Amino acid sequence: MTTELPVLKAADFASQQDVRWCPGCGDYSILAQMKKMLPSMGVPREKIVFISGIGCSSRFPYYMNTYGIHSIHGRAPALATGLKSVRPDLMVWVITGDGDGLSIGGNHLIHAIRRNLNINIVLFNNRIYGLTKGQYSPTSPLGKTTKSTPMGAIDNPLHPLSIAIGCEGSFVARSIDTHVKHLEKTLKRAAEHQGTAFVEVYQNCNVFNDGAWSYASDRATKAENTIELEHGKPLIFGADRDKGIRLNGLEPEVVELGKGITEDDLLFHDEKSTEPSLAYLLSRMRHEDGFPEPIGVFRAIDAPLYDVELNKQVAAAREKRGEGDLNKLFNSGETWTVS
Repeated sequence: MTTELPVLKAADFASQQDVRWCPGCGDYSILAQMKKMLPSMGVPREKIVFISGIGCSSRFPYYMNTYGIHSIHGRAPALATGLKSVRPDLMVWVITGDGDGLSIGGNHLIHAIRRNLNINIVLFNNRIYGLTKGQYSPTSPLGKTTKSTPMGAIDNPLHPLSIAIGCEGSFVARSIDTHVKHLEKTLKRAAEHQGTAFVEVYQNCNVFNDGAWSYASDRATKAENTIELEHGKPLIFGADRDKGIRLNGLEPEVVELGKGITEDDLLFHDEKSTEPSLAYLLSRMRHEDGFPEPIGVFRAIDAPLYDVELNKQVAAAREKRGEGDLNKLFNSGETWTVS
């Protein structure tokens, strides 16, 4: 006899906790799209876990009616690694920010990505430390004036997608908090991927860094400043879709269509390529350098899963050596008693 799972709705994923982010924060949109997307996955709430570190984004587990862990600064990927390794049946999400994930948590993040656990990592990038009231973060641009950089930031900023692709992440994507349909679709694709899915979300902190992504989010400018990636399609953008990206040697360049240039001359997106070079090139396209910034899925490939391979080794060891005995282990070798 099989028991049918109840059909869940977005409201079923909302906890009874008061959502405490600043009014107008982009985090509300990410939360809403997550709750809207999850019912389509058909996974019961007791099989879903959200793990976070420290920061505004890290309040996320409180607001989801699932299991959750509010862990310590930067260590969410480490907890997710342990949990997914021993409970491969769970859907595990890591919620982090540009400060939590790329400063103290940077080393944990890159190793989770390179190992290719079957987990999902969502990094909220607002280019500022919001929870601690407006200090510069690892993604703050050069020259950014903040409480901790009163004369302007001189640290070269990190670019999350370039890091993820450099780690040969099997799924790497970007969306924007205000592009709600695109964000929901991107989160769904991440959830469906087998392996570490890394999603950067351009998220606005309207208190301490308002407008950091306005060129990519404002209705009047986003068509000229972003380019939506579609597998197998040419890179075309613009309000009139009259511009594109082509390669000039190893360098991308913006060109106008119709002036001796056709779609066939443009760079075609291939998210399935196992060679990460073109995905990395796309991750380096910056608004400040005169390029539209890509959103969507940069890379989506199949690769061995760390948690699956680990459990194969555990099963092989048990078959060869039998079940472990902790008491026997503790009393093996050279032991002594302190009286």
